[in-house]
Amino acid sequence: MSDNKIESILNEQRSFPPPQEFIDSATIKAADLEALYAKAAADYQGYWGDLARETIHWQKPFNQVLDESSAPNYTWFRGGTLNVSYNCLDIHLESLGDKTAIIFEGEEGDTRSLSYAELTAEVCRFANALKASGMEAGDRIVIYMPMVPEAVIAMQACARIGAIHSVVFGGFSASSLRDRIEDAGARAVITADGGHRGGRVVELKAATDKALAGGCATIEKVFVLKRSGQEINMQEGRDLWWADAVADQSAECQPTFVDSEHPLFLLYTSGSTGKPKGIQHAAAGYLLNAKITNQWVFDLHDDDVFWCTADVGWVTGHSYVAYGPLAVGATIVMYEGAPTYPDGGRFWSICEKHGVTVFYTAPTAIRALMKLGDEIPQSYDLSRIRLLGTVGEPINPEAWMWYRQVIGRDKIPIVDTWWQTETGAIMITPIPGVTATKPGSCTRPLPGIEADIVDENGNSIDSPEAGGYLVIRKPWPSMLRTIWGDNQRYIETYWRKFNNRFYVAGDSAHRDADGFYWIMGRIDDVLNVAGHRLGTMEVESVLVAHERVAEAAVVGRPHDVKGEAICAYVVLKGERPTGAEAEALTSELRNWVGEELAAIAKPDDIRFADNLPKTRSGKIMRRLLRTIARGEQITQDTSTLEDEAILDQLRGDA
Repeated sequence: MSDNKIESILNEQRSFPPPQEFIDSATIKAADLEALYAKAAADYQGYWGDLARETIHWQKPFNQVLDESSAPNYTWFRGGTLNVSYNCLDIHLESLGDKTAIIFEGEEGDTRSLSYAELTAEVCRFANALKASGMEAGDRIVIYMPMVPEAVIAMQACARIGAIHSVVFGGFSASSLRDRIEDAGARAVITADGGHRGGRVVELKAATDKALAGGCATIEKVFVLKRSGQEINMQEGRDLWWADAVADQSAECQPTFVDSEHPLFLLYTSGSTGKPKGIQHAAAGYLLNAKITNQWVFDLHDDDVFWCTADVGWVTGHSYVAYGPLAVGATIVMYEGAPTYPDGGRFWSICEKHGVTVFYTAPTAIRALMKLGDEIPQSYDLSRIRLLGTVGEPINPEAWMWYRQVIGRDKIPIVDTWWQTETGAIMITPIPGVTATKPGSCTRPLPGIEADIVDENGNSIDSPEAGGYLVIRKPWPSMLRTIWGDNQRYIETYWRKFNNRFYVAGDSAHRDADGFYWIMGRIDDVLNVAGHRLGTMEVESVLVAHERVAEAAVVGRPHDVKGEAICAYVVLKGERPTGAEAEALTSELRNWVGEELAAIAKPDDIRFADNLPKTRSGKIMRRLLRTIARGEQITQDTSTLEDEAILDQLRGDA
């Protein structure tokens, strides 16, 4: 194509309005939403300023909403001071002190609950323990924990004293942990002896020791929670058991009030090569968007039980486990282990047992559970669930429909959310009591989020058949402030493409005739096939729509004639075929894609596997698939893979 636009060849016409009973009880009505859009359009800074005053408890009010003088390093709510932990905990104590804040279930079946009063006391004790060890405002503290309440307690305790936390997902290797500790210049690590995952113990303290043995000269203290109970090494003078650290500490700790722009946390994103990027988020702006999206998108009421299945090692676990839900006084569920341990009913068992009403998970988890059949979820009482959500990557229409029909009883709204580590909070999403949803579309940007789709020259694309770069035209409060220690990389990565005019998300998207957004995949994953630029997500969606396919991932490899050939990795609902059966199914799937999508979208190669290479959080590692498709040697770190043996199968070695 001469204009370099990305073609949309997926045609999805189904639409589902919210049920009347949901509309009647919804926090945000259609008139409310339109009023918010109108206010944001008429007075952008006034809109955000009023929301910040109404939503956040300020120790000292701000005197300027937005300072654009150093763009694209924007400053929000200049002059204001606050404490995020105070906004999540203390503000609720008088009215909600006895309300359950956290319901926890361990992989081995142990459960416990913490009220807001109990959670606040535990946060204060650990905050005092940090201070007693010399930690103070501005210090960086790395958290490397299993998915247990103490992970949230540690995050909130850091926020309470003004320390900057950086949570490292418990599935990351010792070398990945070391890289993050050293880049942040952390003074302490908070970890556990181990955590439970898939019937195994993840040896977190051993990995921490290995990381620290290789450097990390800034580390002074290692706090260790006793969780799994196995023998570990404790280094005298450096290592301290969590229980001993808090034993004599007061259950009261005055919050340290910090500037609006004080960093709340760093969260590292990693690529296949190069130094991890420490995404830096500021206290006030992050809290504002995290709080209002929990209120608006999840329609949280006093009696809701909200379960976001994300680990706190990812941004979703920050915004929709550790901070946003607590800021609105919600009850949350935390689960330590794997979604299919000891069987494929674990998620649904937890929903039934704890009365989950709002359920938020990833498309990869939905597809994995969908593969196991309808009978498993249908054997549980999921009648209390009233809202479903998806996060992490675009969801293909067939998985969306299964989610609605089997889990949602063919009537419950689904909020398909688009956002990123860098955006801090949800940006494009349905509002469940207002928006008629379409399978696979994240629908419309929230009020105050000026999204657009542009071509290579930065011009808006209006044609429903054409896709382009997803961008955000105006700054928003929860946006990343910089990359820790590397502001030039921040500018180059997110702003330079269009000369600092707007934030470049790195995703391709198109807008349909109703103005709904459809994410087509990462810009890096766009396929250039015989002069056509195709989004990988559309090909994957059609493959998964076939009755025998449970999951699919599509990548490109170089082709002498077409530029790129399409390679599809497919997981079936039944056994993996071999020989003549595999050849016949390959031909059937190629023809299916040609008929349902377009002839140019037919995969050149189809490889069948028992699973796709995923991290322990469920993210498909597409860079590995590209490497395999090109016949290259894998040089990327594979320590976060759930099952490394799957790589041999995908290469054809097993």
